[in-house]
Amino acid sequence: MSFSGVDGAGKSTQIACLCAHLEKRGLRIRVVRFWEDVAKLTKLREGTGHRIFKGDKGIGSPEAPIDRRDKNVGGWLMTGLRFFLYLVDAVSLRTVVKNQLRGNCDFVIFDRYTYDELANLDLSNPISRTYARMLQSVTPDPDVAFLLDADPEAAHARKPEYPIEFVRVNRRAYMRLNELLRIFTIIEPTEIDAASRDVLSQVLRVLAPEGTLEKTLHIRLSSET
Repeated sequence: MSFSGVDGAGKSTQIACLCAHLEKRGLRIRVVRFWEDVAKLTKLREGTGHRIFKGDKGIGSPEAPIDRRDKNVGGWLMTGLRFFLYLVDAVSLRTVVKNQLRGNCDFVIFDRYTYDELANLDLSNPISRTYARMLQSVTPDPDVAFLLDADPEAAHARKPEYPIEFVRVNRRAYMRLNELLRIFTIIEPTEIDAASRDVLSQVLRVLAPEGTLEKTLHIRLSSET
């Protein structure tokens, strides 16, 4: 399964909550970080944003906001470069997924996926939409692809890395991507515990449709709350 969403949407938090619930059941979990474990030429890409576009490095926090300049930089040249890099990453992703499926894990969870790259494109452009469909055709589909929706202002406050206007544009891009590809199970903006229960319920609905695990989970969640 995969988790996608704007920066500050709560992906890491929800992945940690899901892992904790599944590991309590004795299940073996593997978390794959897209930027660290899948994407290629990451040092070159981050260095380019820093040197050429004068952007900051690292991860922003409310106490120390930063101004990154990478995926929020537009133009036809950057779009062409993204087309190339995202295709390279998609090929890498196929290999990573194949290797993970050969492993001894019960669940493989991706922190970001190809969809998070596609949301950086101008999907109002027909060429970008055609490219997105093409890339989806060569990318393995997760059993569940979560999109953690978030209020842009709240997400930006939690993780101030990009200008607030870009966060708004990025959120709209995720929604447009879902309209185009019909890929996401959307988790609406809510408090952490409610979102965690929604995620877990969706996982069991898709992966345990017979309902046995869901009934057991319902009893435990009821006792916890």
